[in-house]
Amino acid sequence: MLNLQKSKAIIVAPIQGSIMKKAILLLLFLQTLLSAQSTQIETIEKIGDYMQIAIPLTAWATTIAIDDTDGQIDFYKSFGATLVTTQVLKYTINEKRPYGGPYSFPSGHTSASFQGAAFIHFRYGLKYAVVAYTAATFVGYSRVVSNNHYTHDVVAGAALGIAFAWLFTKPYKVKAMSIEPTVTYSNTNKTNLYTLHLTF
Repeated sequence: MLNLQKSKAIIVAPIQGSIMKKAILLLLFLQTLLSAQSTQIETIEKIGDYMQIAIPLTAWATTIAIDDTDGQIDFYKSFGATLVTTQVLKYTINEKRPYGGPYSFPSGHTSASFQGAAFIHFRYGLKYAVVAYTAATFVGYSRVVSNNHYTHDVVAGAALGIAFAWLFTKPYKVKAMSIEPTVTYSNTNKTNLYTLHLTF
């Protein structure tokens, strides 16, 4: 008798096509959206607003999709530290924004975006994070061009997000498969029982 026991297999699907092609297509798509709108700066700002949520959400959803519990914990730590530090600095420094509003330094949009991109980088590898870094850079650009932040606000936000992702994120390790064959002899039936245990 052959008895197979199998645990969950975690498979990280390879990226189809070139990473650079995806980044270029993303930029072309964004350019098309921007040129189709009458108020380009408002459109740039709106896309940046959506992306600052989409990038960390994608990083978190990846940990869920591949059942990466350790990655979820790393994500929560790095995202939480980024969020808290960004808000503490905003309220402590209270730098005026280019348009005159409060709490300019550092950029929260940029810190969240770069935390998500850097988490993907440090957890799963740079090749999986190229598109996320491209989108995070666009978020930073959108904050400056829309007059919400100065360049140093955006650079500081990016540095915070990257630093906390680096600090809390351990590289993902695909679990190795092991095969353990066993043979047991049954005195009652005078037969051999063959068992094969597969663990992923």
